[in-house]
Amino acid sequence: MAISTGGGADTPMSDINTTPLVDVMLVLLIIFLIAVPVAIQTIEKLKIPVFVSVESKNKVENLQLTVSTTDAAGRSAGEPGFEGASRSGECRVYFNNITPVSSEELYDQAFTRLDNIVKAAGGVEAIMADPEKIPQVHIRADVQAPWRCVAGTIYNVQAAGYPTVGFISNPVEPGI
Repeated sequence: MAISTGGGADTPMSDINTTPLVDVMLVLLIIFLIAVPVAIQTIEKLKIPVFVSVESKNKVENLQLTVSTTDAAGRSAGEPGFEGASRSGECRVYFNNITPVSSEELYDQAFTRLDNIVKAAGGVEAIMADPEKIPQVHIRADVQAPWRCVAGTIYNVQAAGYPTVGFISNPVEPGI
């Protein structure tokens, strides 16, 4: 192996000293060779407890709403030949993501549902004392649904008394 003295006065020395790197790698290799078998033997003795999942009795269910529109031919989602929501279509709101409701029915059902939750909690004072018991509204809107449909839905649930309205979105890949 040749030893370089720097090459001359005009050029900088460009050789990298790899000895410390090799020393560190050998030490790490020895540590892992000792630590891995010890960790594997310790993990094999670990007993993970199994718990039965039980639905919470006091958990409040949030109101799920889906907002869409009819397609260009006036067909709703789920009907044969539905071609997707259209910006010029009629607004469609699905209560708890299943039952289609009109604007008036949305207000009535949302108000009745919230009223039942407040009564079950022991009244307005009791539910205000524990904000976790206040249900939220989660709206999932079709990307083609016009804002007038979404805004009308927000207006109706807030008029029914729901203080918190949030949106559920499906993230998309950038550039698609």
